[in-house]
Amino acid sequence: MSYTVPAGKVIDYQPESIRSFLVYGFEWIDNLLFLQDPEAFVGARAAEYLGIAKERFIEFGWEGDGVIQLLWLPSFVFPLGLKVPPVGVVVWHVKQEENGISYLLSPIALPFEDFSGARQ
Repeated sequence: MSYTVPAGKVIDYQPESIRSFLVYGFEWIDNLLFLQDPEAFVGARAAEYLGIAKERFIEFGWEGDGVIQLLWLPSFVFPLGLKVPPVGVVVWHVKQEENGISYLLSPIALPFEDFSGARQ
């Protein structure tokens, strides 16, 4: 028997929480095959979550094109000192169509060298 976190438990915060997430820009995340539709995880409330994510991305410079999706980062990609729970971290992602820049919203600071320019 395999175990996975139930889809309804992946996003364990309210839409308003996204307002406090850190925003990152990154050139480029080109493999979009592993991104997921937020509706699969938050159901009928997807529009609320997406609306706030869209606002945050636009504040950071996103031009509004591209599809907002979810990207899962497993706990083993983080330094042990961060004590990321075994379920990992889900970040919101959108890839701007015009220039391919990816924007991320994360509930925690991402400890990767390229992400030193985060804003809240």
